[in-house]
Amino acid sequence: MERASTPLDVLILRDPKESPRKCSLVPLRGTPGIEFVAYDRERTLDGAGRVLLDPAGDPITAADVGKPLLVLDSSWRRLPKLRDAVMGDPVSRRLPPLRTAYPRKSRDFEDPAEGLASVEALYAALRLLGHDGIDHLLADYRWADEFLEMNAEALASPPGA
Repeated sequence: MERASTPLDVLILRDPKESPRKCSLVPLRGTPGIEFVAYDRERTLDGAGRVLLDPAGDPITAADVGKPLLVLDSSWRRLPKLRDAVMGDPVSRRLPPLRTAYPRKSRDFEDPAEGLASVEALYAALRLLGHDGIDHLLADYRWADEFLEMNAEALASPPGA
């Protein structure tokens, strides 16, 4: 697969009701090419031309390589509210089956079998969208080595392979 030589272009719509202490993306604030926007029910976000990371979307394909990324960062329960704030018809894409290294257990809501920590999903999406040299995104993630080891084969495969 051809790797993207373009700089990162990631927009993260973050639910302010989520605890920053538990958010795996917070350490990425200030990273060049990654912009955080706080969800506000009174405001919409233009997602046109972006790949929206969406567990209900079609699989990421080679045609998506190099496109900018939109990530919704919230609990599974509140995800539909954030999705409703996105306008402009971004292309909804899902990741291949991956395993999380994050040891979580929700008391209120059943986590999807393939649910990932937000930083895991971001990293995987960027790898599959053709970005190399992004290991620094996992630098502050406690379970980075385990995540990469468990998913090495899936993350090395180009989309559609």
